[in-house]
Amino acid sequence: MTPDEIKRYFEATPPPQKVDWKPWAKITDSQVFLKSCYSTINNYKGSLDMCPAWWHLKDFYLLVRRTSQESKGENQSE
Repeated sequence: MTPDEIKRYFEATPPPQKVDWKPWAKITDSQVFLKSCYSTINNYKGSLDMCPAWWHLKDFYLLVRRTSQESKGENQSE
């Protein structure tokens, strides 16, 4: 998975605007959060694996995918 692949995913499937990510991290505008991650990743001079914005982007992507799949499963069982 690369930042570009995640960006394409979110362009095709926009995340909710507000996301309760972690008990201490609540995203109030996911598009601003994503733009910040993409910008920081593009300007980061070191290894992608060492970039905190990359870690955040991957974690956010996994959360949104998991939440989306869980809600699809709930809708199908109803």
